[in-house]
Amino acid sequence: MTNGMANKSVVLQDVRKSYGNLKVVHGIDLTIEEGEFVVFVGPSGCGKSTLLRMIAGLEDVTDGEVEIKGRMVTDLDPSERGIAMVFQSYALYPHMSVRDNLAFGLRMARTDATEIETRVKAASAILKIDHLLDRRPGQLSGGQRQRVAIGRAIVRKPDVFLFDEPLSNLDAELRVSMRIEIARLHRELGNTMIYVTHDQTEAMTLADKIVVLRDGRVEQAGTPRQIYEDPANTFVAGFIGSPRMNLLNARWGEGGVEVAGARIETASIGTDRPAGGAVTLGLRPEHLKVAADQSGKLTARVDFSEYLGGTQYLYCQLADGQSLTVEHRSPIGIAAGEEVGLLFEPADGRLFDEAGNRLK
Repeated sequence: MTNGMANKSVVLQDVRKSYGNLKVVHGIDLTIEEGEFVVFVGPSGCGKSTLLRMIAGLEDVTDGEVEIKGRMVTDLDPSERGIAMVFQSYALYPHMSVRDNLAFGLRMARTDATEIETRVKAASAILKIDHLLDRRPGQLSGGQRQRVAIGRAIVRKPDVFLFDEPLSNLDAELRVSMRIEIARLHRELGNTMIYVTHDQTEAMTLADKIVVLRDGRVEQAGTPRQIYEDPANTFVAGFIGSPRMNLLNARWGEGGVEVAGARIETASIGTDRPAGGAVTLGLRPEHLKVAADQSGKLTARVDFSEYLGGTQYLYCQLADGQSLTVEHRSPIGIAAGEEVGLLFEPADGRLFDEAGNRLK
């Protein structure tokens, strides 16, 4: 066992995956601490489910190593890795009761009957499905079936839980309630959990650590706050956040930038890059404020106004045709067609170079 591994639950060392000549995962290094809730997030085809399946042993690792709880498991079968997986599809046995679905894996492992009963009762109590034990899957709602699928993982007492988009088959209201259930479950059990989703809201609300993936590579890993407030590049800045961060084409000048003909002061980025170079200015919609007298740092025309009760989203266009979104919280509404001045604090702006990488 590697020295210093006591508090490390899962370690990926230069993990790669290829299908013939097609490379889909490109040398990922990642350490997941004991008890962490880690979310892999990214667009379709970014490699997040493939990476999860390699940790589970359901996909072979082309190159690199996978360690779980200090054991090298790269070549071990899934049953030997100390993991339990919850899939997008519930994969319950329709002819079995909930009780038998929960117990099935333990029976196959020849677990003592008394121990099986104890674990089934404990899992059903945690998930509040005690009253459903004698029902069959066809008699359950989608949310109840997903609880049973999670319960089937709990009874195995794994070192690591793996979730592969477990809520994508549920409607919006159920997804919210199940997110709360999974967060509560993590607090109660304290196990390491790795969760795959394309839904950034799930990532932001559930994760201790978010791993943002694109094209089989890690773009950034950090806490939800770090990812949101300190994005490493324009991809992360644009992917995390709803509405997304405004990314505006700009020109760098000493102490500030020029956007749509306006000179804008920005926070120091500690760089000696020459004036006139192309940069991207990133601004979150909530950091833009509508000026009372239209004398803001930026002037924009409102193309569309979206009223959502306490919040109004303004979809605007600058003089040079660039689009941006403003989160407007005020009892005074703004209609499409109006001209507005926009203000923001220099410290709230984020600057990126021509390649999309963060400038600091």
